[in-house]
Amino acid sequence: MSKIEQVKINQDILDLLLQGKPNYKLVRQHDGLINQSEDILWIEWDENGKFSETYADPAVGRSLLMSPFNQYFTWQTTPVTDIIEQGDRYIIFQTKNSKYELTWTNK
Repeated sequence: MSKIEQVKINQDILDLLLQGKPNYKLVRQHDGLINQSEDILWIEWDENGKFSETYADPAVGRSLLMSPFNQYFTWQTTPVTDIIEQGDRYIIFQTKNSKYELTWTNK
């Protein structure tokens, strides 16, 4: 019998692989790029452009970060410059670079 070769996987990569069903869908308006994630955070930056705090709700000046929340995150927007429209299960917002629509099934 031969030995079974063990492969060690970084915990962050394992977390990414084991993510649950996506609850959030982000569509970039100008090219239709779609990103999905199980969870999201809104990140605030200080006056020096460094991370300051995280929030559950969007606001002008915050960036959207899609899970997983480690160095392998799926997407981060530039800071929001305008919230165009917001409903029960969606938000349309403009960032410094793009216009997005974020929808969710469970919040």
